[in-house]
Amino acid sequence: MAKRKTPKVDLKPRAEKITEQQLERLRKAAQGITKMQQEIGTLETRKHSVLHMIATMQDVIEELREEFKKDYGTDEINIVDGTIKYNENDNNEANKKDNHR
Repeated sequence: MAKRKTPKVDLKPRAEKITEQQLERLRKAAQGITKMQQEIGTLETRKHSVLHMIATMQDVIEELREEFKKDYGTDEINIVDGTIKYNENDNNEANKKDNHR
């Protein structure tokens, strides 16, 4: 079979635009993406604010730990009932000092 020397010509006319339904679907999809991107920005802003609040609370806890160490000699506190957990070695040393008096 011989090769064709003239190119094939498509006689079908090319569309200039997409259909109105396709255009509407495209617009809705693009608007949806824009809205979701804005929502992500809002969430990221809230996330940043919450992370800042957490850092502030961590600073408060650190201040309290230092206060507990100063007042009670330990910062091991039961957060449920407030009991202090003293280190066994600290108690033994204190008892030895008391016994030598």
